[in-house]
Amino acid sequence: MNDLTPERIRNRIILLIGGRTYRAQAFVQAAEKLGLEVIKGIDLPKDLAEFYHPTLPLQFRNAEESAQQVIAYAKKNPVRAVISVDDDATVIAALAADELDLTSNSPDAAYAAKNKALMRERLANARVPQPNFQLFSIDDDPAQIAPRVQFPCVVKPTLLSASQGVIRANNAQEFIDAWNTTREIVMKHEPSVETDVSSSRNPQSGFARGLPSDSIRWQARQHILVEDYIDGVEVALEGLLSGGQLKLLALFDKPDPLQGPYFEETIYVTPSRLPRETQKEIFDTAARACAAIGLRDGPIHAELRVNDAGAWVIEVAGRSIGGLCSKTLRFGDGNISLEELILRHALGQEIAGIAREDRASGVMMIPIPARGLLKKVEGLEEAQAVRGIEEIHITIAPNHPVVPLPEGNSYLGFIFARGETPAEVEAALRAAHARIKFTIAPGLRLTPQ
Repeated sequence: MNDLTPERIRNRIILLIGGRTYRAQAFVQAAEKLGLEVIKGIDLPKDLAEFYHPTLPLQFRNAEESAQQVIAYAKKNPVRAVISVDDDATVIAALAADELDLTSNSPDAAYAAKNKALMRERLANARVPQPNFQLFSIDDDPAQIAPRVQFPCVVKPTLLSASQGVIRANNAQEFIDAWNTTREIVMKHEPSVETDVSSSRNPQSGFARGLPSDSIRWQARQHILVEDYIDGVEVALEGLLSGGQLKLLALFDKPDPLQGPYFEETIYVTPSRLPRETQKEIFDTAARACAAIGLRDGPIHAELRVNDAGAWVIEVAGRSIGGLCSKTLRFGDGNISLEELILRHALGQEIAGIAREDRASGVMMIPIPARGLLKKVEGLEEAQAVRGIEEIHITIAPNHPVVPLPEGNSYLGFIFARGETPAEVEAALRAAHARIKFTIAPGLRLTPQ
């Protein structure tokens, strides 16, 4: 018999959890702190689902089927929110929330934030500053495309994340090599969803803006995006949308230059050390980008570059910061996590007055230096002893394969620091990283992660 008491309905949410996410535990802990009942919609193959018997087994590869399962469950067991803990299920969450009349982005906007080509089209239509771009068939001959490309350029997949398959090319030969590498990566990686995601309750005319919309699989396998390379300082903006109004949660500097040929992110430090006028321009540009894409409710993570010509949108994702990086953010009295803030917003609670703590903080995503097997990690105690270092998490176990960019899409781990100034935080992160030694057995040819 279903428990439909007002208390249970008021406190029940569904979290959509991918098989390789880092974020599940933080969301579950935040939900428990808020006294919520959590239903886990877990991405599992059918054979594992039959073995583990989760409450809501799903297969994220098919967004529409997964959304229908979530909807069917929620109609029998009413919920307050359906939330994807990371990028894997944002479209599924939007489809389900759309049908259940819950606060969410429309499916159309959620899809546009995932598909880089569609995002570029919408930003262009709204004249939001961004790189010039061209979309090509994956079967095109890069030698014939090269004369039409302005160098330096960036070659990237339309759907993969974490800079996977994103490569800078400075001339025609580098472009051909980058194209072939990106094409191989795209062909090896199945997209996470395979369905039309046009919204029935909140339709938006011109779905896909002229791009084929029969399936995300088709678009992922048939197109490669080529963009002008934008020089400048890169930043990351963490925000939360409420009815289309963007609330700034944090602006991160990225002190390491990201100039290619691959774009592996390392250090994030907040608050930003950029001038206030520049920070305002970044925020205003990000807000315009959200509106152009159609994002209205929930977390966003935006990447922008800043140079003498202003702020340029590199990407806007309809989800919060990835990996374990959210651990660097604390709000209110320091006891409110980013995940708790996201859940409070989804439940309709007032969050306008909640700001990030005053102290500077930062995270280092430990890059993978070489392909092979991770054999040994040394120096962790020395690194942990560095002043300002709070936590170090090594997220890959010994004897597991590691694959660097552009084929890989993960990190060796995360280093977290806090201090009185951003400069102190950055210095602590660099000092700790210098004390850690990773031994990787080389020479193995591995399937990309």
